[in-house]
Amino acid sequence: MHDRILYRLTWLAAAMSLGHHLDHLIRHNAVGWPLTDQVNAFTLSLLVYPIIITGLLAYRAGRVGPGFWALVSGGGAGFVSAVHFGPAAVEPPELILDHYQPPVLGWLAFGWLVTFVTVLAVTSVYETRLWWQQRQAQRVTRPPTGVGIPR
Repeated sequence: MHDRILYRLTWLAAAMSLGHHLDHLIRHNAVGWPLTDQVNAFTLSLLVYPIIITGLLAYRAGRVGPGFWALVSGGGAGFVSAVHFGPAAVEPPELILDHYQPPVLGWLAFGWLVTFVTVLAVTSVYETRLWWQQRQAQRVTRPPTGVGIPR
């Protein structure tokens, strides 16, 4: 059951990311390579898609666990928040809100962004909790260090 929830949260976050990237394309501001010759936060954020695909394959093969996903989701939440909301935001909310007519479209795009960051944060908390539970279960099944070693 945990795998199913983790997969669904991952796909939801990927869909939210894709929607946010499409918003950038519609507004055609704060975009970078491959659409312009600039490498910027937009360009770096495109790396999430190969990370997700590789992560899904590695998770299915048992090579990574929920700790990997917690780092990806938490890192994504931190990155998107810093780019859009922090004091040093390079793409502040005004870049979204001021580029749409009627303004309600800007507010919908901004709401999408806030929901996206929330999904990433909640997903990271869930994955961290799942990772912690797995670590605790491994400790219970592992014999204590030094038991059975002759002196």
